[in-house]
Amino acid sequence: MKPNAHVGAAFAAALFLATPVGAIEATAPAVDAAQYEQWFEEISNWGRWGDDDEMGTLNLITPEKRLAAARLVRDGVAVSMALDLNTVLDEWNQNPFLHERRTSVFGNHQVAGDEYRVSYHGFAHSHVDGLPHFAHGGFFYNGLPFEGLVDGVDTLGIHNAKDGIVTRGVLVDMAWFTGVDFLEPGAAIMPEDFEAWEERTGIEIGSGDVLLVRTGRWERVRQKGLWNFVAAAAGSHASLAKWLRERDVAVIGCDGVSDVMPGNVEGLVNPLHQLVLAGLGMLILDNLDLDAVAEEARKRDRWEFLFVGAPLRVRGGTGSPLNPLAVF
Repeated sequence: MKPNAHVGAAFAAALFLATPVGAIEATAPAVDAAQYEQWFEEISNWGRWGDDDEMGTLNLITPEKRLAAARLVRDGVAVSMALDLNTVLDEWNQNPFLHERRTSVFGNHQVAGDEYRVSYHGFAHSHVDGLPHFAHGGFFYNGLPFEGLVDGVDTLGIHNAKDGIVTRGVLVDMAWFTGVDFLEPGAAIMPEDFEAWEERTGIEIGSGDVLLVRTGRWERVRQKGLWNFVAAAAGSHASLAKWLRERDVAVIGCDGVSDVMPGNVEGLVNPLHQLVLAGLGMLILDNLDLDAVAEEARKRDRWEFLFVGAPLRVRGGTGSPLNPLAVF
């Protein structure tokens, strides 16, 4: 590395933040039910990889994509993007992680073990949403009936991701990009905001990528404490689903739940979830901790890395707790 490389990087970062950027929408633009239905039809991947497909957009992560992602590793630095499993009951965590330690004697051995119990969906635990989590109009992705999802029906389960998610990860630190510590609750990230980020960084989000969006949620918690997250949370507008389809993104994730709340789509709380899971057949990563990876990315001025995530092999599962890694 050249002697003045760190100074140059620091100057570039300062210049970046000194340059005005477009303001994020304070609230999500309203969308009526008819427009939403039209979007669902336009983005649908049903039948794209066959009528019996259970992989959805994981099909976009090809061996060639994995090899290209592996070549992004230069420093050998790995960063977790998961929260510690939360054992505290609070307004965000209605289903605390339960961890019981036990000791016993086995022959002449003194041994210890654990029992883990967790209901991970919601707003507190880092996890991946599987395809049989949100339905649309009575059907999950590729036409699996909602009413058919009973014990013994394993179609679309998270076990289909048993070989892991290994591909290029792209971090869009939208808080840093807009020059703030965190986006305010209710702020809506629009497709044009991602395009502005691409133009500024020179990185194009493309086929087979994992797109990770940092709103600064946990920094806001540190500064201001918890708030009514369901009533107001920064995230992406439902219209992003069309953009994700155009770019053929494989997986999305966020330090929130990807959806801006309120989403302002008639009758729905998490409209982006529904479009992405049921329409695109795309896994969603919720409640990530993207602060450490953002720090590493800023330090290196590198927003792409090898992404590695391995869900539990639960046949028919609607998702899984997850500890995803970024490897620089």
